Amino acid sequence: MKFNLILISSLLILALIIVPVFTFYFDTNHPLSYVQTNTLHFLVKLMLGLAIFVFVVGELTKNNSQVDKLWSILPAVYVWKVANASDFNSRVVLMAILATIWAGRLTYNFNRRGGYSWKFWEGEEDYRWEVLRQNPVFKSKIAWKLFHLFFICVYQMSLILLFTLPSIVAWQGGSELGIFDWILTALFLFFVIFETVADQQQWNYQSVKYAKKAANENLEGDYAKGFVDTGLWGKMRHPNYFAEQLIWLVFYLFSVSASGRWLNWSVMGIVLLLLLFQGSADFSEKLSAEKYPAYKDYLKKVPRFLPKFW
Repeated sequence: MKFNLILISSLLILALIIVPVFTFYFDTNHPLSYVQTNTLHFLVKLMLGLAIFVFVVGELTKNNSQVDKLWSILPAVYVWKVANASDFNSRVVLMAILATIWAGRLTYNFNRRGGYSWKFWEGEEDYRWEVLRQNPVFKSKIAWKLFHLFFICVYQMSLILLFTLPSIVAWQGGSELGIFDWILTALFLFFVIFETVADQQQWNYQSVKYAKKAANENLEGDYAKGFVDTGLWGKMRHPNYFAEQLIWLVFYLFSVSASGRWLNWSVMGIVLLLLLFQGSADFSEKLSAEKYPAYKDYLKKVPRFLPKFW
């Protein structure tokens, strides 16, 4: 376990360095304009400043979920910044509107789970961080601080910026919208709705389960298992992750529509996001299997991301 944590963290941070550099220089035949370069530099500086800010706040408050409070907000902010710099390029504006719809939905869901407080530094901390703190590799305060700085803050804040950068490639490719853009818009909205349904099913289940616990009632039937395995959750183990990954893959495809290039430098964001979700699913499932006896059977019967139609 100790070796795996070090290896996975190292690979993710290494990927954060290698993938952006490789993909950016892979696409050297399509350089950014002066204004586009300045916009990218501004976004990178803003991201680094915010990464330092959330690290400091997390260290002072001992709540290391400060990035989570910004995860659902920053993509819309970044894309609207690009839209403004592009003089409101039609395609980039469309992407900004879609990012805002996504942001509003996810922010609402995060807020109702206790993610925000009027004291902005408070709110629910991701339960996985406390589990990780108990791991021998993080018993050293220095080790945890480094993990907090480089993975929780710098890596994740960088990733948020990276998966919004197809907006800059879309800006490069012109503003005229075509049929492919409208197909992508429909797909984006479909997956937002899909994720909304998945989150609502999870919310409904957990609300009833904890209400029963608070009333000292026996958990029977589906609630005895401790986890939701009906609805979309009976078709795949992570319908919310499934939709989230496809949302940002579709977002990347707007850059393909604009540029005509299936592979361009902004692909780095979706590649790293897919890696993050794979690791996140691994960790979450390990914890669930340890907590709920029936979860191991669920792992065998229900696929992780691809829907089960039989």
